[in-house]
Amino acid sequence: MDDVWLALDFGGTKLSAALLRRETLSASRPQWLDSRREWTPATADAAYEIEAMTHLARKLLAGRAPAAIGVSFGGPVDYDRGVVRLSHHVRGWEDMPLRQTLERTFGAPVVVDNDANAAAVGEHRFGAGRGVDDLLYVTVSTGVGGGWVLGGRPWRGHDGMAGEIGHTVVDPAGPLCLCGKRGCVERLASGPYMAADYAAQGGKGRGSAGVLTGQDVAEAAANGDKVAREILLRGAWALGVGLGHAANLLNPQRFILGGGVTKAGSNWWAEVRQSAAATALPEVGFDIVPAELGDDAPLWGAVALVPG
Repeated sequence: MDDVWLALDFGGTKLSAALLRRETLSASRPQWLDSRREWTPATADAAYEIEAMTHLARKLLAGRAPAAIGVSFGGPVDYDRGVVRLSHHVRGWEDMPLRQTLERTFGAPVVVDNDANAAAVGEHRFGAGRGVDDLLYVTVSTGVGGGWVLGGRPWRGHDGMAGEIGHTVVDPAGPLCLCGKRGCVERLASGPYMAADYAAQGGKGRGSAGVLTGQDVAEAAANGDKVAREILLRGAWALGVGLGHAANLLNPQRFILGGGVTKAGSNWWAEVRQSAAATALPEVGFDIVPAELGDDAPLWGAVALVPG
């Protein structure tokens, strides 16, 4: 067995793997020995993803045997058992014993957690949360999800579902979310939903197929499109209200925001901060900062979760 650790991230549309030496975790800015990513086809199922990730990992390992493996998964996970409950994007993951499967394949101990929890741990250990023991990491991208670190440790809640800020209702009379509720943070603030709302009001995409994205909405808003600006700032308002409620409940020192929508510009950030402050009690102090680790946050968190 070699003194290398393997980090794996099963995302909704891509697979990522990275390798590092264990001793580098003590460095202030550790670096990967190597890392690789692979996009998955729309027809992929769980069996395909496990096989593809195994192949990706073996290419990285190049004959070496990992001492431990940390895994981030884009969906609900039973952390104690290492079982994936389901994926909202890829079929076949229901009650999948991923830890057992990977331990059998690689002959090394495996830790599996939800991607938002892993990203929260990654930012706490290596990124924007260093030195902060109470924080909520929130990703604002194709969806809105979160992971808590409280008292310096990940906090998953009774059923492992803590951090689902995306389904906090901020406008009960608002539009219908996929979850069945109205006016969720995710329904108002995520990229695809903002793009859908913009398209419904006549917005056009940049691509040849005319497919709108959250980035299109942000760019149109920056160029003076009033409809796009209204939709973008409504999403920022919704997220800020959700953060303000979370601040009142658990009083974290910091909120760390990552994901593609957070690149929407200074007006978006200003609205998030303003609505969060307006929602929280004046005695509840916190700051709201951008994530530092980017797409690698779940990978860094995955290895940080490995015991020892």
